[in-house]
Amino acid sequence: MTISSSGEPFVAIALASLDFAVPDDTDPVIQQFRDKISDNDRALVEAVNARLRLVAQLKAYKESRGIDFVDPEREEWILRDLGACEPRPAVGRRAARVLRADLRAHEARSGT
Repeated sequence: MTISSSGEPFVAIALASLDFAVPDDTDPVIQQFRDKISDNDRALVEAVNARLRLVAQLKAYKESRGIDFVDPEREEWILRDLGACEPRPAVGRRAARVLRADLRAHEARSGT
């Protein structure tokens, strides 16, 4: 109970009980989250593209020296290392699956 400026008691109504619904496309907090998520999405794409460029350079270097491109021991080390970076095991396993799929796709494209 609250006392009004006139000294009369009244029950305060919680703002949460009122309908202040704002459409998703105009809510500034939602938009801020979406902007940050989009920034992260773009950073992920750039990181994957940078990795692909490095893998292509490594492949060319290995081929120029007659070294097999595929190195299963190195792949397993990479997957273990990534798993160690992520404290949540389920996330680490998903990241490993994505990377393993990328490695297999690159091998299929390159014929190795």
